[in-house]
Amino acid sequence: MKFSPIHMDTWSRKPYFEHYLNNARCTFSMTANLDISRLLKELKIRQIKLYPALIHMITTVVNSHIEFRTCFNSDKTIGYWDSLSPNFTIFHDDDKTFSSIWTVYSEEFNDFYTRYLDDMKTYGSVKQFTPKANEPANTFPISSIPWVSFTGFNLNIYNDGTYLLPIFTMGKYFQQAEKFLLPLSAQFHHAVCDGYHSGLLFNELQLRADACEEWLPSYSALVNEDR
Repeated sequence: MKFSPIHMDTWSRKPYFEHYLNNARCTFSMTANLDISRLLKELKIRQIKLYPALIHMITTVVNSHIEFRTCFNSDKTIGYWDSLSPNFTIFHDDDKTFSSIWTVYSEEFNDFYTRYLDDMKTYGSVKQFTPKANEPANTFPISSIPWVSFTGFNLNIYNDGTYLLPIFTMGKYFQQAEKFLLPLSAQFHHAVCDGYHSGLLFNELQLRADACEEWLPSYSALVNEDR
């Protein structure tokens, strides 16, 4: 993983960054419904789990834009990672607790899915907040509240307000007419991105859901693979 510092004097976003970090420090959240009708159909055919497919979709779009990879490193230097990997929550049904684990991202879904399944096999039943050690610095959080089809969701983080990476929370998908819709909430820091960038992210997520056949492994490949 590579972290590239941003040269503030030549950064076109400098006045916005300074204003929303120093003068009016704020984050904003947006919730929208993703149409996952086609995605659900293709996942069922291929017998692939929905949660990792959504995680991969989100991570792919996040990695497509510097704005969502911009943050402070451990030295408090502003810059951006060349790639981010997801940190995601898993639920323990027996005692109603959860854990946060991470899986190294790969642009190829099948590679990521294999790593996800391996991580779930190793850490999925470990009752710790962070059962998988040595989490790298270039991760961002994704969580799920699969019991509620919420229409809005907002995180309230009480710290110094310098966490700049996006935070995602997905809800319970529901049927509306002939469509299956999944509520997804994303929280952004205004110092590094604006409404335009958040709109871009949701639009690109919908495009990936609609074009899922292009990035999901073919059914024949899964049949011939030892899974």
